[in-house]
Parts: sequence; C-alpha cells; structure tokens
Amino acid sequence: MTEQPRTPIPADLDWTRAAPEDEQGPGPWIEIAFGTDADADAVYLRETSDPDNIVTTTRKKWDAFVLGVQAGEFDHFVEGTEGS
Repeated sequence: MTEQPRTPIPADLDWTRAAPEDEQGPGPWIEIAFGTDADADAVYLRETSDPDNIVTTTRKKWDAFVLGVQAGEFDHFVEGTEGS
C-alpha cells in the first residue's frame, strides 16, 4: 500500500469548539474546522489539549458520522458513563 502525500494544514482555519455553552473551563474539548477554497471538501479535527495533532477527513465522511451520531449509532460507546 502506498502512502498518499500529506496536504499542508491551512494556517487560517476557523476553529469551533465543541463544548457546552455554559462551560468556562479549558477542556480538553474537540475542535472542528471546515476547509475553504481549494480544500473546501476537507474537515479538520483536533483536541484543545494537543492542537498540533490534527486529523483530516472529507465533508462526506464527516456528514455520515454526524448523521450516525444523531441516529444513536454510537451510543454503545458511552454506556455506563455519567449522563447516559
């Protein structure tokens, strides 16, 4: 299997933090940014505790993941945790 060359991560991404609205603490939280212009299909994910470690996926895969979360397809990963 041949590894694909990595595309540089744009420096000017607009990161959105996935945290409860009333949360004031530093996290760690997940942050997401959507590509623009030449990388419009890209979706970037990182943790606030490790902002240099960025995972990239496509918009199609991200949309499928979000729909799966909304449908409860991943609920079994949080069984037994606080609030579930």
